[in-house]
Amino acid sequence: METYTAGPQSALAARAVRRSRVGGWTVGALLVAGLIAVPLLAVFYLALAPSEDIWPHLMSTVLPLYVSTTFGLMLGVGLCTLAIGVGTAWLVTMTRFPASRLFEVALLLPLAMPAYIVAYVYADMLEYAGPVQGFLRQVFGWGSPRDYWFPEIRSLGGAITMMSLVLYPYVYLLSRAAFLEQSVCVLEVSRTLGENPWRSFFRVALPLARPAVVVGVSLVLMETLNDFGTVDYFAVPTFTAGIYDVWLNMNSTSGAAQLAVVMLVVVLMLISAERLARRGQRYHHTSTRYRALPSARLSGVRALFAFLACLLPVAFGFALPGGVLLTYALETAPVTTGGNFLDYVVNSLTLSVGAAALAVAIGLFLAYGVRLGGGPVLRAATRFAGIGYAVPGAVLAIGVVIPFAGFDNAVDGLMRKTFGVSTGLVLSGTLFALLFAYVVRFLALSLGTIEAGLARITTGMDGAARTLGLGPGRTLAAVHLPMMKGSILTAAILVFVDGMKELPMTMLLRPFNFDTLATYVHQFASSELLEECALGALAIVAAGILPVIALSQTIRHSRPGATAAKVGAAGARR
Repeated sequence: METYTAGPQSALAARAVRRSRVGGWTVGALLVAGLIAVPLLAVFYLALAPSEDIWPHLMSTVLPLYVSTTFGLMLGVGLCTLAIGVGTAWLVTMTRFPASRLFEVALLLPLAMPAYIVAYVYADMLEYAGPVQGFLRQVFGWGSPRDYWFPEIRSLGGAITMMSLVLYPYVYLLSRAAFLEQSVCVLEVSRTLGENPWRSFFRVALPLARPAVVVGVSLVLMETLNDFGTVDYFAVPTFTAGIYDVWLNMNSTSGAAQLAVVMLVVVLMLISAERLARRGQRYHHTSTRYRALPSARLSGVRALFAFLACLLPVAFGFALPGGVLLTYALETAPVTTGGNFLDYVVNSLTLSVGAAALAVAIGLFLAYGVRLGGGPVLRAATRFAGIGYAVPGAVLAIGVVIPFAGFDNAVDGLMRKTFGVSTGLVLSGTLFALLFAYVVRFLALSLGTIEAGLARITTGMDGAARTLGLGPGRTLAAVHLPMMKGSILTAAILVFVDGMKELPMTMLLRPFNFDTLATYVHQFASSELLEECALGALAIVAAGILPVIALSQTIRHSRPGATAAKVGAAGARR
């Protein structure tokens, strides 16, 4: 019997095999990133090769107003969602007060509420002819608007408020997941060094959660840039409203693409500045001591403050507009449930579930390819493929139509020339085109969330798995996926809920006779017929509530060592 020892040649061969595996993964990631980037390249093509030049006109008229208003909107929404999301996440994670367990789930509910629906509800309630001002005039005897001052809801401040009420859950979700995954030991060390709870939060817990918080705020800002319904209804002249105006009213897709490219440049500058600011900073959990997080029980004024801080976002972002819609829906349900309402529900669920599954799978593939060391080319391609969320839905739809229509024309021409048969539209105007647009649009949601989850896993785990003979794929399945279950589910729910609310791309790319709940609601909401669209809006909200609740429970129990902590607590009680 002969035995063989691993010499230098066998070691070199093993390293070559590992390099080939990583190289294959990188090539695959590059192909996927290139495919996802095709619509974005089409938008750039439209912007750089316009058929008409309206840029000087925009520069001399509305562009300065678009820039100032857009930055004001982003700043206001970013600061508000940061304060609400991080503050409430810390309160429900690290403290106990009346109804704190209920708020763990309730704070996510506004995520299922479309921003433009909330804007319609509050405009209906707070404008001059609405019930609130009518009640005040009746009580105080005011006869005209000159007799009193009331904040104007159709304004920049009103748009900031509406968007903040429904977008803060992005920051709350990722901040809470990051706080739950932190080690008690780090927090205990800060307390033994004389830090009080507030200083421990700002100097230890918040810096550790920074990658997740930044991703949450980035998603909020991109969603703010893409919103059209709210800013259009409130007459706020942002870049997005300008893009729609140039495209639909001026009939210039190239001009709209030029404005979209300016938005993309702004987003890329923000992302690059943030990454440069935290270059070289890494936050890993090196301790294996994961126990139940300490929960400080609040009482008196502190408990009241914490209760109100969590109650107000839920009340104004979900309960109040939801109650108004429910009242309208009960009045109009016998009429609106007829026809094809159930088909709209099925269509919305099919698109949203399919987009969530594909976006999470592709996001995981790309993020892990970058982690394997794909080099600057793969990193650049992944970053570019992930900026679809910053492109307005209508402009991105144009980016999808261009290559798909070119493909259809090429196939049809070839078939006509070869066989004398016309194939017609193969991709354009199909469900595949719409689903593809959904994935391109929402890939940033899954990619950013999964990247944040991977960043919290030290690279030493990869090295340990390799020494045990696991390749990249088996390392991902056996090591990373169990550790980032919460991040993956977070990514899936974000894509699903946003898919249920997606409107512009659906209207432009949907197949003939294909409607979703969003398009159904828009037909009536745009005409301010809230009663007629209330049931459809509630159906969109209801579709997001159960996944939101399940996600909250999964995140709550996804903390490393949570099972051991439960067993230990049970043993202590016995």
